[in-house]
Amino acid sequence: MIDLRLLREDPDRVRASQRARGEDVGIVDALLAADELRRSSGSRFDELRAEQKQLGKRIPRAAGDEKAELLARAGELAAAVKTADAERDEAAARAQDLLLRLGNVVHPDVPVGGEDDFRVLQTHGTIRDFAAEGFAPKDHLELGQALGAIDTERGAKVSGSRFAYLTGVGALLELALVNASVAQATAAGFVPVMTPALVKPRAMAGTGFLGQAAQDIYHLEKDDYYLVGTSEVPLAAYHMDEIVDADRLPLRYAGFSPCFRREAGSHGKDTRGIIRLHQFDKVEMFSYVAPEDAEAELERLLGWEKQWLTSLELPFRVIDVASGDLGASAARKFDCEAWLPTQGKYRELTSASNCNTFQARRLSIRTRGKDTGTRPLATLNGTLCAVQRTMALLLENHQQADGSVHVPEVLRPFLGGRERLEPVAA
Repeated sequence: MIDLRLLREDPDRVRASQRARGEDVGIVDALLAADELRRSSGSRFDELRAEQKQLGKRIPRAAGDEKAELLARAGELAAAVKTADAERDEAAARAQDLLLRLGNVVHPDVPVGGEDDFRVLQTHGTIRDFAAEGFAPKDHLELGQALGAIDTERGAKVSGSRFAYLTGVGALLELALVNASVAQATAAGFVPVMTPALVKPRAMAGTGFLGQAAQDIYHLEKDDYYLVGTSEVPLAAYHMDEIVDADRLPLRYAGFSPCFRREAGSHGKDTRGIIRLHQFDKVEMFSYVAPEDAEAELERLLGWEKQWLTSLELPFRVIDVASGDLGASAARKFDCEAWLPTQGKYRELTSASNCNTFQARRLSIRTRGKDTGTRPLATLNGTLCAVQRTMALLLENHQQADGSVHVPEVLRPFLGGRERLEPVAA
């Protein structure tokens, strides 16, 4: 959630942020009114309670008519205090509900607009000219089937559409991608973490995924658990309700988990292959930093993602995601999109988001320093390797005319030294 002081001091900035997101601007004024009512009803309650306490001290010393009057007033005060207490609690609940519905304040440099209004910041690598090489590229599913690596037919038979088996070299390639990406993250100082895939409602709500993203989340109603769509959720909640000593910052974790998404609203999109699945695996970077270090940490996360994609020898570009395409928690987000030959366009492969203190306030995570006192810290997240999608991009970009697939050097130690993946006999 945002800092209420920002809302009171600069409501126009919050209104502009909501407008840029394409979200309800009226919620800002509703929240201002609810916050004012919360504070005034709280003051009224405090005044009545103070009078009640003073009256409680006078009654034992009074006698006769004075005592009768004081007792009558005590009865009136008791009713008034009860009413004021209820009004205060109702106003506080209303303000909290509105505050939780408000998205993070968008960074002023973020391009305004929707999904297609991003700003291209950089391009890296060279897109292959398959025509010049004398053959037409196959898509990743055809390649994966020839390699004995991907089985979507049995995935659909067992679990339905948007599920797949990774078999043989496909399973080995998944493990290679996970191990290589975790190795890079560990070398950069991240602590590797295997996270839970089921979380309680507070963890999911605290990271901001029960608002606009709720339709994409699997909820186990009988047990009231949520299946995570990213290990960002359990990593953000890892230090929930804790105070982290400022001397320990930054804290950096690289989480691996299975991820689950309903893919609501994606009917007809990427139905072939393994680019958009209901279940996939991911390595996620997550940072806890001092608020003033958040923007620099965002650049560092982006740098590690660029290093990873470069090591995979993939052509990619970096985009500054537009305001209307940001998640509720992110103030700014950079995506790295890699080239997918058979679609002739760039597709999102990694992302890095600065949530500043938004998630920490919701999850009650604070830091304490000698000079700064106790305050919320900042959280950031960056997808390093969305395994199945990365595999699809690798297969298509590194295919050879004979049906084999070139293996980037960074993956070879985790694939028994293989330099190529070869088709299996039919």
